[in-house]
Amino acid sequence: MGELRLIEEICETLQSAQNGAGRVLAALAGPPGAGKSTFSSKLVSALNGTGDLSLAAVVPMDGFHLENDVLQARGLLQSKGAPETFDVSGFVDLVRQVRRDDGPVAYPLFDRAADRTIAGAATLEATTRFVIFEGNYLLLQKGAWAQLAALFDVTIMLHVDAEKLRARLVRRWIEHGLDQNTAVARADGNDMQNAQLVLAHSGTPDLKVITLPDDQLVLETQASRAGMLAERK
Repeated sequence: MGELRLIEEICETLQSAQNGAGRVLAALAGPPGAGKSTFSSKLVSALNGTGDLSLAAVVPMDGFHLENDVLQARGLLQSKGAPETFDVSGFVDLVRQVRRDDGPVAYPLFDRAADRTIAGAATLEATTRFVIFEGNYLLLQKGAWAQLAALFDVTIMLHVDAEKLRARLVRRWIEHGLDQNTAVARADGNDMQNAQLVLAHSGTPDLKVITLPDDQLVLETQASRAGMLAERK
């Protein structure tokens, strides 16, 4: 399936989830390197179209990284990016606030260059009707993260095989200025460990976007998944 048509289908699903004038909350999850930031931006652009550019917005989970001094004190700095290195309670509270509060809602962002979070760095406008929450652990069925799935109207998972993920992660670290050996070590360390955790322990999404070896995309829905299982019986 072409990417444009796939995005159109997902947008149609989000629009069909709208109940009156209330907000639609969607989770876009996936392992590190799956392309969540890029894909969520494309979804928002498609939802906004050429009309009200505040109709849809992305809220990244990365704004809830715990600060480095906190991680250092807890002995977690070397595993930054793992589930336990985020303020999951704060993130759950934000999702609940966006669910119940129809007005403007401020939220933090992560400054990657400074390696720190910035409180209240962005605001969801009162006019925003589609909110795409984006992050690794939104469907994780472990600890406090497991509270999240029930708060979303639509859940989406990006699935990329491990070999392709690793190549993307190494390339990303090189683009951040690391040499090849250091980039490989970073990718094979926390990144791939966290990726395996996401793939093994996330709940079943409403929609799964699968990247094939030739980079073609497949959209798997619960209905199509049920049909495939029925054919196997």
